[in-house]
Amino acid sequence: MADLTERSAINLAEAIRRRELSALEVMEAHIELLERTAPRLNAIVANRFAQAREQAQEIEQRINAAHFRGSGVTELPPLLGVPFTVKESIALEGMPHSAGVRARRDHRASRSATVVERLVDAGAIPLGVTNISELTLWIESDNGLYGRTNNPYDPSRTAGGSSGGEGAVVGSGGSPFGVAADIGGSIRIPALYCGVFGHKPSAGLIPHTGMWPEVSGEAANLLALGPITRRAEDLLPLLKIMAGPDGIDPLVKPLALGDVTSVSLDGLPVTVIEDSSIRPMSRGMRDARERAVGALVSAGASVRTVSLPSWRHALIPFLAALQSSGPGAPALSALLTDGQESSGLGLLKLLFGPGHTLPTKLTLLADALPTREPLREQLRTRSHDLAEELIEVIGGGVLLHPAQLSVAPHHRRTYGRPWLTTPTAIFNLAGVPVTEVPMGLSPEGLPLGIQVAAAHGQDHLAIAIAVELEAVFGGWVPPTL
Repeated sequence: MADLTERSAINLAEAIRRRELSALEVMEAHIELLERTAPRLNAIVANRFAQAREQAQEIEQRINAAHFRGSGVTELPPLLGVPFTVKESIALEGMPHSAGVRARRDHRASRSATVVERLVDAGAIPLGVTNISELTLWIESDNGLYGRTNNPYDPSRTAGGSSGGEGAVVGSGGSPFGVAADIGGSIRIPALYCGVFGHKPSAGLIPHTGMWPEVSGEAANLLALGPITRRAEDLLPLLKIMAGPDGIDPLVKPLALGDVTSVSLDGLPVTVIEDSSIRPMSRGMRDARERAVGALVSAGASVRTVSLPSWRHALIPFLAALQSSGPGAPALSALLTDGQESSGLGLLKLLFGPGHTLPTKLTLLADALPTREPLREQLRTRSHDLAEELIEVIGGGVLLHPAQLSVAPHHRRTYGRPWLTTPTAIFNLAGVPVTEVPMGLSPEGLPLGIQVAAAHGQDHLAIAIAVELEAVFGGWVPPTL
């Protein structure tokens, strides 16, 4: 059973199509692990296990019929019978869709998000939805509706956010892959903390349709939906299924994705960043980065180091871009009350009353403070300058940089420290693809990792580096549960 909860989605799908495994036994292995680890992790917050079992049984009949006709695997979809999970803020038909907001506790998705529909059409079977930070606002997954998600390697530590439930489920082995979203590190930080792969796609590659809260204006350019996986070989196939216009999201344009096999590491430019943070990188993260660099040099890549002290001041411009919603966007207080915008006494109740996490209250307070438009414009200009600088540094190669300066902290140790998002958020400003790659465990048994960024549209290049590093270092290390 452990073997079934450690394989890639592609491997499982192939074995199911060839009848080497049954879809039901694959499903049962993952459900058993999820049920066993639920009290420890609190990662999956609503499930559809009964429906998933029924779908797996139907798939068995479908596969047997295909083999009886002699068509075998040729007519079967690529992910047939493979289970997966979905971040709760991304719609899964019939499942809760609240983003952890108590006022939306009774909301159920009437239809699935575009990316979820595409995966279901490819034969994958959803297991349920996973925990998040309230309103997807912070890098710890905790809210007044579902409670707090714990790290699979150490329950006293955070699983990250806002896609922490996905990180914990995939990192535990409970799902081969999950659908997540990233506006400032929400895929990559949970992937790092939970020891798995996560990919933030190029801006405009995957539709946001079905996300709540909806993001508009300039802020929508920062958001990217993408996969979290336990194996690197799943990243690009999943991306190709999820990508492309849906006729609803106006930001998504056709974009051809390359192949991992077309990438040569011989002479590939690799950039390493220094002087980017006021605080030093931990020894473990620095060692992980150096091991990754060494492996790429051994494969023929050329490495340079670039000083980027401008990153030390990137947080405020990023936050300004994040707050640049389009006309008619609801106030934060309206999102928290499911439509009732608050001021005066109502705002005070939100700030000092129960039911909302400290990061949400701090964000609400900051949102209520007046900011002069000339300053906002200056900060937006600065954010564009930072993005252009990063794009120039990446060039036609890749950039390696940790998603965080240290391993997963204990719960609540990130509160009031928004600068922690800088190493990931800077890439959202530039709209470039970034893959988080696990690089083994620290001496205390916590995951280490490295981000690999490439130029816009070069998602396959970042993923190719992830595949290479997994081959050298082993990738995901299943935790002891």
